[in-house]
Amino acid sequence: MKSKYINLKESKNYEEIKQVSETIKQGKLVLFPTETVYGIGANALDEEAVKKIYEAKGRASDNPLIAHISNLEMLRKLVKEIGTIEQKLINAFWPGPLTIIFNKTEIVPNIITAGLETVAIRMPSNEIARKLIEYSETPIAAPSANISGKPSGTLVEDILQELDGKVEYIIDGGKVDIGLESTVVRVIDNKVHILRPGKITKEEMEKLGIEVEIEKQILGEYVEGEKVLSPGIKYKHYSPDTKCVLVYSKNNQKMVDKINEMASKQKSIILCRTSNLEKYSNEIKLAMGDSLEEICNNIFTLLRKVDKYEADLVIIEGVEKDGLGLAIMNRLLRACTHNYIEI
Repeated sequence: MKSKYINLKESKNYEEIKQVSETIKQGKLVLFPTETVYGIGANALDEEAVKKIYEAKGRASDNPLIAHISNLEMLRKLVKEIGTIEQKLINAFWPGPLTIIFNKTEIVPNIITAGLETVAIRMPSNEIARKLIEYSETPIAAPSANISGKPSGTLVEDILQELDGKVEYIIDGGKVDIGLESTVVRVIDNKVHILRPGKITKEEMEKLGIEVEIEKQILGEYVEGEKVLSPGIKYKHYSPDTKCVLVYSKNNQKMVDKINEMASKQKSIILCRTSNLEKYSNEIKLAMGDSLEEICNNIFTLLRKVDKYEADLVIIEGVEKDGLGLAIMNRLLRACTHNYIEI
């Protein structure tokens, strides 16, 4: 069975979303855009429906999901309390690419929290996502639209082959705005802890007069036995089948020289800043863009392209680990399974 397809790339005819929302109410799956990446959604309060998400993605059941909401009424039903700091974050960044972890109420099924007493919640700014949640009259649990371990979907074309037929509807909203999953935070002892970096950065949150700490596992490997407090922490993620290595130096020329040296020894693909393209003698080189925003928007699509070249190695330029660069490096380290060289 093929999934039913709705094209909203150019149209704002959201009446069609009402039809899709009936599917959510019936406990079925929908693939839809958010401003971060595409998601596979189901009624977050329907345990049987959420099980279908794990099956469609091949996702481990100890990997929690994010519940997406369209208004604060939904939030109040899902969480025990909203603290002062959480309220500041909501006022500043919702709707938008920020996920906040709260203590959950009894109506939240354990399947979306991986058995934790907390639930991750986000209010997306993408209009299609918000309308789908609003018309469905329920929070929607939605991890990134991809088979687990593979790069997240930022274009329907990238994910159609692996997910067509696994969901009832595919809503195509064109390329997403951001291209990386949301920042995930939890407030502990009046301090914001960043569990997964994204578009909303430590620096932006600190402007609110909030103390912010970045958790150590963001640039490190998952330690077996640690509790998984956020999606995208424990498992191999964002990875092509081809072996990848990440190379970075604050000195651009040193980075270029090292990558040229590595690329000369085997059939390689280089993913680099557009401004560095001509500095590489490699036959296959793909431009990531120059600004961090461009790299963020392009990286998952590029990681999906590399396998078709049947190369021995993908060599990826790293970026500075500040601001949005921290989120990019977090994803690239996982794509390279922490195969990383810093010069």
